[in-house]
Amino acid sequence: MAKCYPRIKDYCREKHGLEFQVVDMRWGVRDEATDDHMTTELCMREIKNCQRLSMGPNFVVFLGQKYGYRPIPTYVLSSELQLLRDDLAAVGVDVILLDTWYKKDSNAVPPVSVLQPISSILVNFNNKRVPKLQAEDQAVWWDTLTKMQKLFRKAALNLYNCGKIDKETMHNYFMSVTEREVINGVLNVKNTKNHCLAYVRYINNINLQNLKKASNFVDILNRSLDAEASKLLADLRDVRLPEKIETTNIQKYTVEWIGREGLDTESHGEYLNHFIAHFYKNIIKLVDRAMRKEDSSAQGQIVTEILQHLHACNNSVKVFYGRAEDLDFIENYMKNSSDKPLVLYGEGGCGKTSLLSKSAAMCLEQWFSEVKPTNIIRFLGTTPDSSALTPTLISICQQISYNLALPFEGIPDDLVPLTAHFKQLLALATQQTPLLLFLDSVDQLTGIGTENNKVSWLPTRLPQYCKIIVTCAREETNPEVSKEYEVLRRMIDSEENFLEVTALGEDLAMQVLKLWMASAARDLSNYQWRLVSNAIASCSLPIFVKLVFAEVCRWRSYTKPQDTHLASTVMDSIMMLFERIEKQHGRLLVFHALAYITAARSGLSETELEDLISLDDKVLDDVYQYHLPPVRRIPPLLWTRIRNDLPNYLSEREADGVSVMNWYHRQFRDTARERYFKNMNMAMYFHSMIADYYLGIWGGGNPKPFKYTEIQRHRFNLADKEGVADRKVPLQPLVFTSADGANKRYNLRKFGELPFHLVRSKRFPDLYAEVLFNYDWLHAKLNSCPLQAVLADFEDAKLHVNKDAVREIMLVADGLRLGGAILRTYPDMLAPQLIGRLLPEASQNAGVSSLLRQCVDRGKAHCALLPAHHCLHTPGGPLKYSLEGHQFAVFGIRLSSDKRFVVSISSRVISWDLSTSDLARDLCPQLEGIMQNLELSPDNKWAAASTNNSVSMLLNMLTSEYITINNPLDEGETVRGVYVLNHNLVIYGPGGWHQYSMRGSRRRSTPRPPPRLMTRSTGRYFVSWIQKHIHLTVVP
Repeated sequence: MAKCYPRIKDYCREKHGLEFQVVDMRWGVRDEATDDHMTTELCMREIKNCQRLSMGPNFVVFLGQKYGYRPIPTYVLSSELQLLRDDLAAVGVDVILLDTWYKKDSNAVPPVSVLQPISSILVNFNNKRVPKLQAEDQAVWWDTLTKMQKLFRKAALNLYNCGKIDKETMHNYFMSVTEREVINGVLNVKNTKNHCLAYVRYINNINLQNLKKASNFVDILNRSLDAEASKLLADLRDVRLPEKIETTNIQKYTVEWIGREGLDTESHGEYLNHFIAHFYKNIIKLVDRAMRKEDSSAQGQIVTEILQHLHACNNSVKVFYGRAEDLDFIENYMKNSSDKPLVLYGEGGCGKTSLLSKSAAMCLEQWFSEVKPTNIIRFLGTTPDSSALTPTLISICQQISYNLALPFEGIPDDLVPLTAHFKQLLALATQQTPLLLFLDSVDQLTGIGTENNKVSWLPTRLPQYCKIIVTCAREETNPEVSKEYEVLRRMIDSEENFLEVTALGEDLAMQVLKLWMASAARDLSNYQWRLVSNAIASCSLPIFVKLVFAEVCRWRSYTKPQDTHLASTVMDSIMMLFERIEKQHGRLLVFHALAYITAARSGLSETELEDLISLDDKVLDDVYQYHLPPVRRIPPLLWTRIRNDLPNYLSEREADGVSVMNWYHRQFRDTARERYFKNMNMAMYFHSMIADYYLGIWGGGNPKPFKYTEIQRHRFNLADKEGVADRKVPLQPLVFTSADGANKRYNLRKFGELPFHLVRSKRFPDLYAEVLFNYDWLHAKLNSCPLQAVLADFEDAKLHVNKDAVREIMLVADGLRLGGAILRTYPDMLAPQLIGRLLPEASQNAGVSSLLRQCVDRGKAHCALLPAHHCLHTPGGPLKYSLEGHQFAVFGIRLSSDKRFVVSISSRVISWDLSTSDLARDLCPQLEGIMQNLELSPDNKWAAASTNNSVSMLLNMLTSEYITINNPLDEGETVRGVYVLNHNLVIYGPGGWHQYSMRGSRRRSTPRPPPRLMTRSTGRYFVSWIQKHIHLTVVP
């Protein structure tokens, strides 16, 4: 771990942009983990998790000559235990031990007997404060365990010989944890070549006279070699494993036992060096092979993505019940002629996702069973490729293309043409192959370009045989949460296309809960059911019902009434969940782990979380208060146990090119903030720790100091109060460069997270030095991120720093804005742009002065032509922005009524957000002639213009959808101008004016030719006059 893992981690990050994470099944298993007997089950789950997530190697087994720990089962079918018990009793064996340690749980269906936690009977088993009492109870337990092992094996063997149980059932009582891991990690795996490695070591001539030393390498029973364990190991190691695994993936070593102690330092060192080199080489080989395979299979990627969402949909459908009226409403929408999307809305946790999933299933099973619909399902924000808009749209386009046998090569990468391509693909739907899109949580998408409108890419007019259902949060008391819902209301002006998803109601909630309990093979006592009914009466939101379900599944039939509690609100239920996990796994560890996830701007990868906890001495002092670890890092198994108790509450999503964990439900994030960030000093502590991590202060082998606990000093007779330890965390450069310098990859995680945490930990000097006034940072981020992402760091800092610092910060930000048109295309021009604009301000602003010195020193490497004097517009003058984007002269410009946006036309229609200078819309309608006569509607939703060859265009500013009307006036008439109201378009010429609907159909005409026509709008009136006659027309 110390020598090899950091090298592999660096290789994966620098060459492939991958996170390398190791879960060591043997490291960090504490007495508390032994207490509840869950370690084996957790190890099996973690193997499955590695197989699910890992692109390359996912399981490495190290086998020697020790078969290992053989636990007794944690759960036994009560009927099976009764068979074992009866067999033993029949031959006069006392079974009181089994009766003492196993309790029947009638809540399980069928009933199961559960091995009790050790400390529930031997109360001092975990009592580290009184070592003598702890040692006594631990000795009693290991003696008890040995006796129960013998009882189980004796009875199981006899029952097998009598034909009452099969061989596999019998072997469960003889099997070691190691064999179970090898079965799940290798023997039951189809493709071992690309995913599994095995290392086998034989030690010749082990000296059994030194039993204490020898017992580390072989199984000892009654002061001699355990023949039964050796036979089981030999079958696993020498027969079954070589038969399954590729010969190139298995490496064998033989070393000699030398002297009484066993291992010679010199010869053993040679073996270890060869082993480390071989391990590194083979892991890298499997990673590289996986990446080559990944890069060459776009179709494989989309199939994997589709399957992930289909599995999620299937899991939701399995537990869906009721809501017949809502399903009827959705079926009517799917079959009627509506050409707009359907929006399912409601408060968080009301069941929108489940209803969407059931609708998707019903389309295949019933509603469209006579045809072959293409069902496209995305639970947005739950996978790396469904978190940001661009990869989501690419994957949807790929799925449509895959189903229609179209090439992937024509799918654009840039958002604007990608959105247009997506809408073109929707038009390929036919009566026999309708296109049905189901998009959950559209308000959770990132990467839209403007955070003020995350749904504008949705088409509001659907082609025939195409339907789209989306879900979106809406809470009356929380305008921020409801923001995207309000935009959708403006985009889709049809009440029939909105369906509110409400709470289940008490009766349906109880029915659903009973259905879930039945599918989980669980039941409750009458008393426990009454507790559940009382809780559901207070809240029947599906998320609350799920929390209740997760809690009551833990209840045994023998659980004491004082230990069966249920909350009455969602937040209180989540608080109870957090409290239980803290008690079970250690308050400090859980507190800090969940606080780091909550504090992170966009979530954390599992590797990042392990690194952060490994740098957190408050946690390590608690975890290791009675131990001195060989490597001062958090054992991965500890986080695995916590994550296992938060099933489906943490989601994986993409952020900055990395798969990260974040809260799936907003209620969990809000509750975590309420619980862990009430104390502002603690909130600043977590933000500061994350900032240190991304600064790379303790990376690359730089040891971090720590203080020994008083218990450690006393127990291990330590003279020193302090120590230092390398935490094996990576460096955090701005740019990762390959060894030969040929390949560069920017550290997007650092760019996304560091400024956010420096601001919130109020470490403003570091913020200025490392980010805002740092040339290397600005240059690297401009090369890898949009200009707006760079400016967002300044805007965020502006809200938190004191007033005196705001001006200096905004000088740099505004300088970047003024040079934005150049820097967006040529980021290497950063130094000349800043020097040319900010030189007059250097003498009075230390930060600006430092930045300009860096521009002179380092900027010449990117652009050698640096100005010697002030030569460009300085921020603070009358020029605010230089907005560039048109290729031809601008023929029209308008400000929105709220003065937030400016809209302009030439051959394109381009709008900018004036608060940020960010591009908001860029549309090329490909019309012949010059566009002119630009007008905006009073509500800013519509823009209209005409060309010099009598073509008029109407553009929806929310969605970028547009229509064109060729020759809108009477034959031969030239369009002189347009006027657009909130619901009508007016086009006029020398012979009169015509009123059109927003879909381009003519509604009315006025043939009287006004030689001079002017208009005023007061809502629904169109006013014009000719000579002394004034015409007032009411526009419906």
